[in-house]
Amino acid sequence: MMAQNWNPTSWRNKPIQQVPDYPDMAALNATEAQLATYPPLVFAGEARRLKATLGKVADGQGFLLQGGDCAESFAEHGADTIRDFFRAFLQMAVVLTFGAQQPVVKVGRIAGQFAKPRSSNIEKIGGVELPSYRGDIINGIEFNEKARIPDPERQIMAYRQSAATLNLLRAFAMGGYANLDNVHKWMLGFVKDSPQAERYRALADRISETMDFMAAIGINSENNHALRETDFFTSHEALLLGYEQALTRVDSTSGDWYATSGHMIWIGDRTRQPDHAHVEYCRGIKNPLGMKCGPSLTADGLLELIDILNPANEAGRLTLICRFGHDKVGEHLPRLIRAVEREGRKVVWSCDPMHGNTITMNNYKTRPFDRILTEVENFFAIHHSEGTHPGGIHVEMTGNDVTECTGGARALTAEDLQDRYHTHCDPRLNADQALELAFLLAEKLKSGRDEQKLAVNA
Repeated sequence: MMAQNWNPTSWRNKPIQQVPDYPDMAALNATEAQLATYPPLVFAGEARRLKATLGKVADGQGFLLQGGDCAESFAEHGADTIRDFFRAFLQMAVVLTFGAQQPVVKVGRIAGQFAKPRSSNIEKIGGVELPSYRGDIINGIEFNEKARIPDPERQIMAYRQSAATLNLLRAFAMGGYANLDNVHKWMLGFVKDSPQAERYRALADRISETMDFMAAIGINSENNHALRETDFFTSHEALLLGYEQALTRVDSTSGDWYATSGHMIWIGDRTRQPDHAHVEYCRGIKNPLGMKCGPSLTADGLLELIDILNPANEAGRLTLICRFGHDKVGEHLPRLIRAVEREGRKVVWSCDPMHGNTITMNNYKTRPFDRILTEVENFFAIHHSEGTHPGGIHVEMTGNDVTECTGGARALTAEDLQDRYHTHCDPRLNADQALELAFLLAEKLKSGRDEQKLAVNA
């Protein structure tokens, strides 16, 4: 059913948060009109396929791996950066698949993750105040007056970069790079000497042995596309609604509206007001949606938003991305789970252990790895206690050898942060830390699977 009293422009009649102040509205309108003539970046059928696979996750038959850059940048766009991210992501996915013995739904924060919400409209350095950096799609990170003026032309640049990124990702996913025969080749150079490398090599050896056995009985990557290809989807926060509206199109096969800027879009914790513009826009499109859930969200408030965003109670439509902090998840998550279970709502529960664990050390924003792990462990323990499925993980990560999050097996310290702190906004896990997190998740998933088997056989 089409959303009642909705069209792609109806959000413009609602209050809105986190909106940039464009000085030239005529230029903005012209840019949005130009974007509306451009081809879609993704297709409705792809979004439907993602929704179907997420529906299985909601039913406890899979796991969502969602991750990527905090905020994509124009300056760091390049084939090597995309390839290294994809390699690290594939490593995480294969570790999780082996641990869960279930399908892993792969969704990147990529090819559209350009806009960032900010806690303040103003940034102050050395007595100078300028508008905050809101992502490359809006303004520049350089701390000068010209760079910080919102520029509509940046939306065209973001579209073109997203198209180029998607083109390469599709080639990697479908052109043989994701072939399980290459499982050893996905290891990034700087990870080869890390504590995680030997664990991964051992797992890769087991996969290779299995592939050899399957080949011996006539099943190989040449005659079975599932061994050489993988589904990879894109996602981003739908923050800049004028850009989203320009890429909202009617699907010719169903007559439904879809955001064609990405397969899955999410609503941030700062913009999930039920009567505001971002919820209004998202309720009318048919893409799978995510919604960030922070400590300020009440159980009744969550149920109200679920009713607005998923009135048909469709499995796979809505993913709840929980970002409480390692010391708050035990207080807030159980009451939300109980409310959703009581009302019989179908959702995917995903853990974002990044955004609630940001601190400042040596004048750098960072995220201690032990706090990230603690929130993940608590997330799993709470779902186990409530009898519900911990359905996913949502992380900010990169395939680059950065030093932005402290801790991990290499024990990065506050003094190490200055070495390779490259993020445009928030700190990201490097590939080594991301792989370490994947092994922890795999152990949790395997433990849950083993306990289910014991319960069935009891």
